[in-house]
Amino acid sequence: MASILIDGSVLEGGGQILRNSVSLSALLSKPVSIHQIRNNRTPPGLKNQHRTGIELAARISSAKLTGAKNGSREIEFVPGTINLPNHYTADTVTAGSITLLLQIALPLLLFAPKPVQASTLTLLGGTNATMAPQVDYTKHVFLPFLRRHFGIENVNLSIHKRGYFPRGGGEVSLRVVPFAGQDQKLRPCRLMQRGKVKWIAGVAHYAGLHAKVGKGMVAGATQRLAAAGFGLGKQRKTHNETTVEHPERNDIPVSISCTREPNNLTKGAGSGIVLWAELEGGGFIGGSAVGTKNVSPEEVGEEAAEELIKGLQEDGCVDEWLQDQIIIFMALADGQSEVRCGTAGLSLHTRTAIWVAERLTEAKFEIEEEESGHTIIRCQGIGYTMPRIPDTEKGTCQSS
Repeated sequence: MASILIDGSVLEGGGQILRNSVSLSALLSKPVSIHQIRNNRTPPGLKNQHRTGIELAARISSAKLTGAKNGSREIEFVPGTINLPNHYTADTVTAGSITLLLQIALPLLLFAPKPVQASTLTLLGGTNATMAPQVDYTKHVFLPFLRRHFGIENVNLSIHKRGYFPRGGGEVSLRVVPFAGQDQKLRPCRLMQRGKVKWIAGVAHYAGLHAKVGKGMVAGATQRLAAAGFGLGKQRKTHNETTVEHPERNDIPVSISCTREPNNLTKGAGSGIVLWAELEGGGFIGGSAVGTKNVSPEEVGEEAAEELIKGLQEDGCVDEWLQDQIIIFMALADGQSEVRCGTAGLSLHTRTAIWVAERLTEAKFEIEEEESGHTIIRCQGIGYTMPRIPDTEKGTCQSS
């Protein structure tokens, strides 16, 4: 079969094209040739974490991979057989994002031609970075969303070690029981009603730093949320009375935990905070920030809260990070999915994910712009199942 040519400079022009293309290539047994990889980044080409991700996908799918070296702007990926169950390990060596490795690998572990035991995945590298979702977002927002709306129930993620920039050294494990046979398919996601905010939760984490760092992040986030009316409520004093500017938000619970990571479970020092709001309609909105030098813990907490508040004000059922990550699952699901997004419109990452999905699958997407400013994504999914491979054609899939 001739390779499908994928232009890595299209739209977002970053690593997402690479990840989604390789995942769909492996699932659908369609060879791909990806050119101009990360063309819109400086410097362009593969970085260590991207190379690690596609090498992991190649091992899972018994693929022939050529051109995968740091700095490369062109690869060829010819998939073979995905044999499950198995155990895989991938290490970015640097503080490269573990969550981006998970994005490329998870779809490949979700399907098997017949019932099998769980597969496991150990990922090493950065757990909390600025240019990718923090692992806490994946654990508390992304995976619960997949469980609730696509029926992906048997995926469990455990955080064993934190890996902060620049030393990395984090460790995360994933356990996945796949959908099996022709009768088990991803159900379509139908999420059109936002509803009110049910509660806001979060986790602040730090290592190798004073306890005031964790407390400061929680305080900064709590105070910013209170100023927006959540939890304590923003109070406005008049002559002899005190009123709450947002009374409908005043009774929304806000609970942010604070965790100090043991020194033996981290390399170096670091901190971060992830917040999320659960909506009555079943949606999630998140906000996060990573601690950096010359920025106070309180400001880090405020930044995460500000991102969460902004997402809530946009009035959609998902935030911008969920928006693009669920596209591949909408394409693979059985039937029509529809998701109501906020007034900020579709992110470039989301448009890119749709472009890749339509390039490699038969899924059909429609984008509707409402008069209210909201955007609806609709997708007629392909109802993917993994075909049964005759025993004589089975290859060997080696873990590492």
